[in-house]
Amino acid sequence: MFRESVVAITGGAGGIGTALARRFGEAGARIALLDRDREALDSAANALTGEGLTVLPIVCDVTVAEDVSRAVATVQDGFGRLDVLVHGAGLTHVSPFVQTDLAVYRRVMEVNFFGAVACTQAALPLLVESRGQIIVLSSVAGFAPLLGRTGYCAAKHALHGFFETLRAELRPRGVHVMIVCPSFVETDFARAGLAGDGSRLAFDRSTTGSPLTPETVAEAVFRAAVKRRRLVVLSPTGKLAYWVSRLLPALYERSMSRRLRVEIERDP
Repeated sequence: MFRESVVAITGGAGGIGTALARRFGEAGARIALLDRDREALDSAANALTGEGLTVLPIVCDVTVAEDVSRAVATVQDGFGRLDVLVHGAGLTHVSPFVQTDLAVYRRVMEVNFFGAVACTQAALPLLVESRGQIIVLSSVAGFAPLLGRTGYCAAKHALHGFFETLRAELRPRGVHVMIVCPSFVETDFARAGLAGDGSRLAFDRSTTGSPLTPETVAEAVFRAAVKRRRLVVLSPTGKLAYWVSRLLPALYERSMSRRLRVEIERDP
């Protein structure tokens, strides 16, 4: 499965993106690695190429329409096809609503939601041709509240609404959509997030449960992609959050708020 397939991964230079590239590459896939950070992208691509994988690095900011169009054209020119599109590019914020600039909400939505929509729209003809699949890296924040992350939760909830509906639209055309919801993962993702004024976060986030490694996430995503699953919720913490937030939402809200309140009660 996936041998000679082409897999494009946005946010490809990040911890999860690189782990996914390695896992699909080990299965024989050819990888298009997309990221806006040229230095990190080159480093990740060189490491993967050094392991014998076929990797095409493409500098791409998913919020820039011209970058997205050029990236998809580069994938087509380089590999001639596209079988899997992984939406891994993302941005978080940690700040209470009353201390969050509207510009932060717009930026978080642009990266997490509109970036995924734009990449999907550009890549869809190739995915229809290959009867491929779209993999959306969402979060526990896609189905449950997380204190101090109103914009991030809004963007992830939007992804679920959009891609669950798109799945129904694309089913007759043979394209599958899978949504993946990890809980906390051992990456630098949060450190690249935004404070309420748009500056970089100056502290490490709080976590609940044992964070997953990027490799654990990549293995779970790969196995689920083979089966073309619809929704994948990762880790015991994520699964507990999924069910408690649905069956006992008030209990979930109180427990989650106690755990994460320290983040939004810091001095601004």
